Amino acid sequence: MTKALDIGCGPKPKNPFNATEVYGIDVRDDIDHGIFRADLVVDPIPFPEDAFDFVTAHDFLEHIPRLIYCPQRRNAFVEVMNEVWRVLKPGGLFMSFTPAYPNPAAFRDPTHVNIITDETFPAYFDNVNRWATAYGFKGAFQILSQEWRGPHLLSIMRKVEVPEPAAAAPAEHA
Repeated sequence: MTKALDIGCGPKPKNPFNATEVYGIDVRDDIDHGIFRADLVVDPIPFPEDAFDFVTAHDFLEHIPRLIYCPQRRNAFVEVMNEVWRVLKPGGLFMSFTPAYPNPAAFRDPTHVNIITDETFPAYFDNVNRWATAYGFKGAFQILSQEWRGPHLLSIMRKVEVPEPAAAAPAEHA
């Protein structure tokens, strides 16, 4: 038995991993179809941690602002990535399918406020560089694959344990 969550799902959650249970998150609710209401720009994902084997985001992450003031400064995109990592089971998969730079489709829609590149996930949210930790990212993803499908970048990542920080060098005594 596997569970999947499709964030920003619209009227019907997608299920590319053929999970046995499928749920969705959208700004509208339709509990009869497994869709729960949350505005992920400001709300957490309304599920407990380690709840899903798969989380998917189709044509969604480009709509999440990188920075908001609500009323304090928040890194909304980083918070969404934290939420995805939180609700995935250890070893769970996250699939992002989004129009990305340099394709004009990444910019064409005026509601696209978060431009993704093929370096966004491997540099900022991976288990090696983890540059997004400077902005509050608490997790780590192993990048399994990235490929272009027309104007879209398809990225598949696995939730992994957060790497231990490097040990500080011992202080020298004179």
